[in-house]
Amino acid sequence: MSDHQGQEAKASGWRGSRELWLAAAKQAFLDTGLEAVKIQPLASRLNISRTSFYWFFKDRNALLDALLEEWERKNTGAFIDAGKAYAETPAEAVLNLIGVFLDETLFEPRLDFAVRGWAHQSDAVMARVNAADEHRLAAIRSIFERFGYAPDDADTRARTVYLTQIGYISMQVRESLRVRMRRIPRYVEIFSGHAPTASELARFHARHGFRPGENGAG
Repeated sequence: MSDHQGQEAKASGWRGSRELWLAAAKQAFLDTGLEAVKIQPLASRLNISRTSFYWFFKDRNALLDALLEEWERKNTGAFIDAGKAYAETPAEAVLNLIGVFLDETLFEPRLDFAVRGWAHQSDAVMARVNAADEHRLAAIRSIFERFGYAPDDADTRARTVYLTQIGYISMQVRESLRVRMRRIPRYVEIFSGHAPTASELARFHARHGFRPGENGAG
């Protein structure tokens, strides 16, 4: 929105929408941190009156709660969906899981990192993070159990997959897509005990817009 359009919107009493306020809050949270998620700075960012905020949220705490709900819906929901995704083999199922971390339309790593940082400041948020981790692990565990792994084995493999991937986020690993794709077949074999087939890898590469020849990976 241009400054001129924003001034016209403010003058006409435009209130925006709940989604707009929430998107602005999330961006401020990611860019600057929790302290940036305040009503007046967000109103200035959106170029609308702060009073419009109260059409959609009771107060700042309600906005923060909505931000956590959005994180849970998207980032935890991605694992639930991956757990239900079609797979003919354990290797293909693990590729589905790894794919969650490669597609930011499914899972936002910066948001996960930011919420985990927030959890160190709030026992209530830490409880929600711990609950989310358990839900995600349960979804991953169910995949291995579906393919006949014993419960203890399924649990260990689920934790190995999940904690490795969360480690990438927590350590803010910088790794090119080419390098990541080169490593993924071995990750899959270690996680599942089965190497992915050439056709499974080809489908995985296609889903994520990766062309081995063009990206210089063999």
